[in-house]
Amino acid sequence: MEANKLEIRKEKEMSRPFKLSFKADRRQIGRRVKLSSLIKNLFALSILLTLLVLVFLLFDIVKDSIGWLDLDFLRGNLSIFPEKAGIFGAIMGTVYMMLIVIPVTFILGVSTAIYLEEYAKPGKLKDFININLSNLASVPSVIFGLLGLAVFSRLLGLGGSILAGGLTMSLLVLPIVVVAAQESLKAVPGFLREASYALGADKWTTVSKVVIPVALPGMLTGFILGVSRAIGETAPLVVLGIPTLIMKIPQSVMDDFTTMPIQIYYWTLDTVLTPEYANLAAATIVVLLIVLFLLNSVAIFIRNKFEKKF
Repeated sequence: MEANKLEIRKEKEMSRPFKLSFKADRRQIGRRVKLSSLIKNLFALSILLTLLVLVFLLFDIVKDSIGWLDLDFLRGNLSIFPEKAGIFGAIMGTVYMMLIVIPVTFILGVSTAIYLEEYAKPGKLKDFININLSNLASVPSVIFGLLGLAVFSRLLGLGGSILAGGLTMSLLVLPIVVVAAQESLKAVPGFLREASYALGADKWTTVSKVVIPVALPGMLTGFILGVSRAIGETAPLVVLGIPTLIMKIPQSVMDDFTTMPIQIYYWTLDTVLTPEYANLAAATIVVLLIVLFLLNSVAIFIRNKFEKKF
């Protein structure tokens, strides 16, 4: 009997640490659940506040644009009289600038990404280029404006032309396009390349027929988002000295021009003297937001429709 009592006492003493450990684990799990719930609620609150601010801004802009945004405003030329002013010249300047930005950025950006990911040998030089591309993607846009002013505007004598503005904007979004294209190429499964080589295909055939078609949706998505940024940028063009009041519609890449963001910027400044310019700026913002929304919608459509999962 005494031996049995000793054994029972030993079993109780041995099970006591496990009970204490179980209670401590339950308390720790409870604290983690509460912390997770708190953080989730904070994130949800931050999103709600952001959406409220966005809705308020959009409501204020749309309200100010009512009565000013019409076909006459879209087809009219710039004027010193607010009731006669239009943004057709700014729209055409934006379109012409994008006709330079789109091919330059896509060709250089995608070609650079393909070379770095598919042909460049691993080493210090490749790492140096990748690090600098990542750093350039986060450089303030005004720095690219200063570069464009020094190289394109003054050194090459392009002044404030469409060509100078387009090349400057291409420099601005080029690192973004290259990094996005690199990530798309990295996401291509390795067995697709191996299968192509096993069938006797050479390097370029594998890259052009297998790798690029799979990575193309991601490339196009990053490219369109980069172009969207170029459309909405103002600082580089201000540094280039792009004028705000252009009565004539540009006819060539060497003509002076203005864009919708530049027009919004200067009309906002002139609101102090002429309150009606605030309504013109709001109407132009609505047009610019519609263009950006359409571009982003195209990017999402391309990604969802053509994305292949392996």
